[in-house]
Amino acid sequence: MGQQRAYEATPLSRFPPELAAGTARMSAMDATPAPLIPAQRREELMHHLRRARVLSVRQLKEILSVSHMTVRRDIATLEREGRAHTIPGGVRLVSALREEPPYAVKLGSAHQQKLAIAACAEGFLHYGMTVYLDAGTTTGALVPGIVAHKDMTVITNDFAISAALMESGSVEIIQVGGRIESLNRSTVGDLAAKMLAGLNTDLAFLSTSSWDMQRGLTTPNESKIGPKLAAIAASSCAMLLASSSKFGRVGLYRLYTSSH
Repeated sequence: MGQQRAYEATPLSRFPPELAAGTARMSAMDATPAPLIPAQRREELMHHLRRARVLSVRQLKEILSVSHMTVRRDIATLEREGRAHTIPGGVRLVSALREEPPYAVKLGSAHQQKLAIAACAEGFLHYGMTVYLDAGTTTGALVPGIVAHKDMTVITNDFAISAALMESGSVEIIQVGGRIESLNRSTVGDLAAKMLAGLNTDLAFLSTSSWDMQRGLTTPNESKIGPKLAAIAASSCAMLLASSSKFGRVGLYRLYTSSH
């Protein structure tokens, strides 16, 4: 057998210049990761959002190495899918609501927003109306506006609202019965729903602890579903009163979708 010849890799410097340059460009292209398709990019966005919970558009531009408009489009898509919620300058992860905060906590939160919401809702009130006020501190902010009108009838499952209206002496009050939920000072359950099913109202003002555009109104408390649906069915018109702090949260039980 003849002597075996040893082979060595030829350095690029020994190739013709044009061939060496082309080989170098191909090596650089192989080292550059391929751009993500939109679905992959949105999953990457969600990966970072789950860790941070809130991210700005500027942060996402740097993380994903894409334009401002691309980030905005991805956020809009994720919001339509019910996975994220747009906030000024960025995005927030849609959070699951396991339980509602107690009455005292809700009473002290978003106070100015609740007053502004009540001021808008007051424009729908008029003399002689029968209205339903769902249990809640945002609906409760409407009490002074109702007292300012005369000859109104208020149906409510909220004991705090009833107590505030009783002080005025100028409003007829119908307290909804049923099982008492001490945490939120209200009545819930089948008995409350049955009573509401036997009444008629001109306007129902509803409250909620969680809602978004994809899933609509939700609640972590199953016993609240019946009374809310009965109040909607008994009214000529239903209106949601909820501050922005409730938006982008999702409860376990779906109550009413935005398509309704």
